[in-house]
Amino acid sequence: MRRWKFIHITLFVMLAFSVQAQDIEFSQFYANRLYLNPALAGSEFAPTASLSYRNQWPQNDRPFITYTASFDQYVDIINGGLGILVIQDNQGKGAIKTTMASGIYSYSLNINRDLSVNIGLKATYVQRKLDWQSLIFSDMIDPLYGVIYPGREMQPEDLSQSYVDFSMGIVASYKNFYFGGVIDHLSEPDEAFNSNNTSAILPRKYTLHAGASIPVGYSRGLMESDYTISPNILYQKQQDFEQINYGLYFSRNNWLLGGWFRHNLSFDFDAVIVLMGYQIDRLRVGYSYDYVISNLVKTNSGAHEISLTYILGKSKTSCSGSHYFKKRRRIRAIKCPKF
Repeated sequence: MRRWKFIHITLFVMLAFSVQAQDIEFSQFYANRLYLNPALAGSEFAPTASLSYRNQWPQNDRPFITYTASFDQYVDIINGGLGILVIQDNQGKGAIKTTMASGIYSYSLNINRDLSVNIGLKATYVQRKLDWQSLIFSDMIDPLYGVIYPGREMQPEDLSQSYVDFSMGIVASYKNFYFGGVIDHLSEPDEAFNSNNTSAILPRKYTLHAGASIPVGYSRGLMESDYTISPNILYQKQQDFEQINYGLYFSRNNWLLGGWFRHNLSFDFDAVIVLMGYQIDRLRVGYSYDYVISNLVKTNSGAHEISLTYILGKSKTSCSGSHYFKKRRRIRAIKCPKF
């Protein structure tokens, strides 16, 4: 057990001092749509508040725990959406604690009856804190008695570091299809705590996502089927790291079920993800579990993720999915999933 704790803490140290870093990821990425793509701000049209919680490797002594809170709405006078997003990520019971606060703007362009495009920008203030006393290094460990020696590793001069980060994204919707792209960390900020001796550049992250919403069964006039299948794919690349998620949602009335695979481009499978969601009136609740099938299955217990979304108001909507605002202007809704 002590050996695994040491390896786990060593990973935290690598994140703090190495030249590479990787981002937080969510299994319910559409429930965290402001984090996924800033162009999705205001896509609900009504004011929307969301919360989420992710606990990765909960049976580990030092799990990764992430909280998010967001609010966004469409604003007619600026022809787009505004949003705020706050994230707190705790690695190893606060060994590394990251807090992010983002402001988001998206511009909506209705090209024709079937095609709409949103373009979004996000500015984020990031603060990272390091709890040096919780870190364990190899020279502190005795093979028989555990952690009994004082460490000789030099403590950084500054245990808190902050910077400003920027992202941009685009989302297009054509009939029942949607697709988008994002570039995060445009300025590639330096995350190193000890900037005098080393650097920890956060490389740009490129994201592509696409999917469709396909009614299954009958369609009579303005009445549509209660059944919908939504296949989706998500691809992300950050320096040498590449990952792909694919699967589908199946929904009927208020219920939604989903299943996903996650792996790299060499088909080294990481996890199978199962999702269940429920929506009633203006409230949506989702739960997902990552079942690990990689070599890490012996050292962790997957990940639990819960999302909660509440729609605070209503917008005028036609049966075709278009939303009407002042001066009879119509903006077509993007039919992305909600979980």
